[in-house]
Amino acid sequence: STVLDSYLGPYIKSWKPRLSPLLALCVFLACERHLGEASDWFPYIDVLPVAYACPAYFADDVVALLPSGVRRRALEQREAVLDIHSSHRRFFRSLQPILSQPVDEVLTYEALRWAWCSVNTRSVFMSHPPNDSLSGPDVYALAPFLDLLNHRPDVQVKASFNDVTGCYEIGSVSGTLRYQQAFINYGCHDNQRLMLEYGFVAPGNPDRVVYVDADLLCDILRGDGSLDQKIKFLKENKFLHNLTVSSEGPSWRLMTALRLLSLPQTLYHLWKAVLLGQVQCEEREEWSVQTISRLLLRCDQPVREQLDVVKSLRQEERCILGSCLEALEGPARRDDMPT
Repeated sequence: STVLDSYLGPYIKSWKPRLSPLLALCVFLACERHLGEASDWFPYIDVLPVAYACPAYFADDVVALLPSGVRRRALEQREAVLDIHSSHRRFFRSLQPILSQPVDEVLTYEALRWAWCSVNTRSVFMSHPPNDSLSGPDVYALAPFLDLLNHRPDVQVKASFNDVTGCYEIGSVSGTLRYQQAFINYGCHDNQRLMLEYGFVAPGNPDRVVYVDADLLCDILRGDGSLDQKIKFLKENKFLHNLTVSSEGPSWRLMTALRLLSLPQTLYHLWKAVLLGQVQCEEREEWSVQTISRLLLRCDQPVREQLDVVKSLRQEERCILGSCLEALEGPARRDDMPT
């Protein structure tokens, strides 16, 4: 309602096809940021980050270092932001009458990326009544001051909009000590999701997992003549995603997939039963455990070596940049000295 009641309201309400609530909120943020201190929302916008640590901001060489699964999702996030900018340029141009500068200098890709990440990292879920002026469910809300509360996975809270008081209320279940930072919990998210959605990881996260990519399974089991058929069966039954290992061991989904992969083609009639949870003989179970061990070794050693090399390279570059800055500052300091 804040956006629709603003100077943008008439333009959003009259535009066809209808705009999404997310886009409307992003455009409002970008325009208000452009207004600077003249904006009524300046005190809030002024405390928002200038840039974010979300994949939408990652350089290509950083994205390339991500595990394959999260890299794919990071690229999807980048594409989503690009699409928001490129697909709505006609609407952006319609806003020229209310902008003090050319629209191409205000609603740039960088401005929309900043606004999108601001909404994605800081909004809370809040259901609004259906609005004929917008397309899709309107569930986004930005709540100043709520931004001050950081996530901690071991904290329990209750949060919702109170229709009686007209306020968004957060209550701590686990309590907060006096003079200590108050935390909230964004939900049971593993570190990949925290990085994708919020731009950070939580050390010691009890929900942390490592995702096992289907391509790695195929690589480990290369040579099995019936592998393609088994992979197809797993895919048809939606068993090739969310295959994970945690510090406590492999997930049920990963173990189930491996139990099926352990079966010969002659036991095709048992495949469905395995997906439903039926455990086969001890020999098949031992094969599944050994295969997981091979998977872990395959995942760990190359990644460790690659990251060590990248870390060394980046540290060397950092030293060079630091030395260069010192060299540039040296003559400047001498020029400032009194003669």
